[in-house]
Amino acid sequence: MTTTDPRALLTDMFRAAVASAQPALCVPPHLPEPPKGRTVVVGAGKAAASMAKAVEDHWKGPLSGLVVTRYGHNVPCERIEVVEASHPVPDEAGQQAAKRILDIAASLGPDDLMLCLISGGGSALLALPAPGISMADKQAVSKALLRSGANITEMNCVRKHLSAIKGGRLAAATKARVVSLVISDVPGDDLSVIASGPTVPDPTSYADALAVLEKYGITPPQPVMDHLLAGRDESPKPGDPRLERVSTILVATPQMALERAAEVARKAGVTPVILGNALEGESREVALVHAGIARQIVEHDQPAAKPCVLLSGGETTVTVRGKGRGGRNAEFLLALTVALDGMKGVHALAADTDGIDGTEDNAGALLSPDTLSRAAEAGVNAKERLADNDGYSFFSALGDLLVTGPTLTNVNDFRAVLVL
Repeated sequence: MTTTDPRALLTDMFRAAVASAQPALCVPPHLPEPPKGRTVVVGAGKAAASMAKAVEDHWKGPLSGLVVTRYGHNVPCERIEVVEASHPVPDEAGQQAAKRILDIAASLGPDDLMLCLISGGGSALLALPAPGISMADKQAVSKALLRSGANITEMNCVRKHLSAIKGGRLAAATKARVVSLVISDVPGDDLSVIASGPTVPDPTSYADALAVLEKYGITPPQPVMDHLLAGRDESPKPGDPRLERVSTILVATPQMALERAAEVARKAGVTPVILGNALEGESREVALVHAGIARQIVEHDQPAAKPCVLLSGGETTVTVRGKGRGGRNAEFLLALTVALDGMKGVHALAADTDGIDGTEDNAGALLSPDTLSRAAEAGVNAKERLADNDGYSFFSALGDLLVTGPTLTNVNDFRAVLVL
């Protein structure tokens, strides 16, 4: 092994994963040819502003547009307006921006190009409630879904059916040619799930959305229930002629990020084992699986000999039962800490590639073999903090939070378990 600092290697792998999805690198190669008419850029997501900047820097010809990104994720642009709004719970700023974007789409003609920049977070940021539903109604449903343990596919199924712009409705509103450049942050790179698929067909239905709410015991505000039961104005489905002028390109994905991290590991003399780029489930349950594989490596050098690193991506969930602080990566890492119980030679990092774990100010955290012992010395009980969903406070007390600030991209969660 050519490196002697496990934390430095873990951090280098995370940075490489994030770098693979930087819009300045992944957007320009996929820009289309300019049209006969106007080129207008619209978009939404945590990477929307940095994607817009990448377009500006490489576009030849006139350009205008509007994108919406999360507060704190702005990148100054000269020709494309950037609006900041709330994530993960939508707000009025996102609603106003979404209404303007829909109006832009409707104003374009067949000779024009609508260049759509889509990335994770767009579901909350592109917040235009369907007729009869208020922003307060959407906020209430969003908060309930975020606490329920629903996965991203389920949450976005509901969001699409409470929206006037998501689920293919944005593309259906225009006569222009539509080219969507997409940074994936969802399991399986499902285009209909990324930012709730504003420019692609939606295979889900009102009945599916109702089933999600029922599954998680969520009773929505009455206007929401009335809207879903009425089932009017269903989202465009596969084969809808309104979407024939749309082409979609994935410019960055979780798999690309894991492969870049794997390259860093190999150069350090560590064997990478990619477990999957689309792992789902409760964070603490996914942690148990990772702990079991790490133990097998420590004891039997299977499925790979030491030194090696387990790499995985995807989006886990947290069913919130406690009152603590922490996103799904802190939850994963705290559960892994408890499961490993101080196992020698195992280090780990779990972080969100957008730089924000849930709603906190950290990307994630780091674990080392002495994490439990240092916690005990500090009077911090790992099992109690896990029961209270308080991963953030646990790692904060140890000085082990990973703080990067907004990375201006998003290819979902990154997990690395290093076994030496």
